[in-house]
Amino acid sequence: MTLKELNIFYHLCENSHVSNLAQSLNLTQSAISLAIKSLENKIGEPLFDRIGKKLILNEKGKLFKEKTHSHFLALYDAQNFFKNNKISGVLNIASSKTIGSFITPQIVFDFLNAHTHVLINKDIQNSSNIIQLVKQGKIDIGFIESECDEPDVIKETIGKDELIIVSADKKLSNKNFYIDELFLKKWILREIGSGTREIFLNALDLISKDLPIFMEFSEFEEAKTILTKNLETITCLSKVVVEKELKSEELFEVKLNNLSIERKFYLIYHKNKYKSKLFTEFVKFVKSNVL
Repeated sequence: MTLKELNIFYHLCENSHVSNLAQSLNLTQSAISLAIKSLENKIGEPLFDRIGKKLILNEKGKLFKEKTHSHFLALYDAQNFFKNNKISGVLNIASSKTIGSFITPQIVFDFLNAHTHVLINKDIQNSSNIIQLVKQGKIDIGFIESECDEPDVIKETIGKDELIIVSADKKLSNKNFYIDELFLKKWILREIGSGTREIFLNALDLISKDLPIFMEFSEFEEAKTILTKNLETITCLSKVVVEKELKSEELFEVKLNNLSIERKFYLIYHKNKYKSKLFTEFVKFVKSNVL
């Protein structure tokens, strides 16, 4: 049964003259008769007694109205809600550590502030995990910091980032180094699967195999704590991650000769993802606030 059939049924319960109802609903009498006949066929019972030109609600019809009317009103309200509030629903997103910690939180907050009927479930994962979640259809949108060449995944650039070498040893900020001159330091790096790690090692190219990795970390605060308490440690991080520490001179950028490391931030989604109004508006909002 359809909402249209039910709508005609409930109106007919209040106005038994088919001709009068047809005029008020701007329908033909035959359209009303066909709708009621279709509804009765689906139920398997006549809902009206045909008396003259009137359709009088019978016992089955009264019972049907009693059992269904409240549910019809709820469905009708829901239909009108989505017509009148086109930006509504639930989005599941996941962001890589840098994006999820320093970029998307404010964007999500501002979007929710503007669209009160939206719910956004967000998670933070490394880039490789996010790509898999998108491929499996477990999230609607992913935000990653590494390349992605999966045929089932659409990738859109939303911003740029700079990776820098940082240490708490101020003396290292007094001159420029070739990267291999720093290999005597204790290098701490993000875990395997991290976009930051992947971009950094790719930038080192062949000499990446000689990089002595002393320790791995997954959380930025963990890395900052180790760096500030151990002057011999060094790492590669997004400049946005250590912006506050650079200003306060808790950490220092180590300048490199002949090596600058830039990367792009990407928004990804499955190629078969249905682009709802919510999806489209959120993507547009992200781009306007990051690019």
